[in-house]
Amino acid sequence: MTDSCCRALRGAITVEENTADEILKATSQLLLEMVQKNAVSIDDMVSIFLTMTPDLNATFPALAARSLGWSQVPLLCSSEIAVPGGLPRCIRVLMHINSEKKQSELKHVYLREAVMLRQDLMK
Repeated sequence: MTDSCCRALRGAITVEENTADEILKATSQLLLEMVQKNAVSIDDMVSIFLTMTPDLNATFPALAARSLGWSQVPLLCSSEIAVPGGLPRCIRVLMHINSEKKQSELKHVYLREAVMLRQDLMK
């Protein structure tokens, strides 16, 4: 084993419509799958940066993390750049964790239509 250090874990998911319910359910699903696939505990979490494409604004995706009981984890929400032709209705997550795993051992999670974003990581 190596010493524990800060690692970055990526994930993304799409939603069908711009509603608070859809955004919160999808964000919760993504966050839970990210921690489950990587055996991350709440004490391992350093911070989580959440973004949404500009066509999503019904709620803050960070509320999903709060509803999971992650009240001590620093969270930040932002809007993605409106790139022409970019994937619509997409929520992205950059989770910083303390881990003994190598960066190459982390399992990044891309769900629904977001799988097209990083097929190279879906091995």
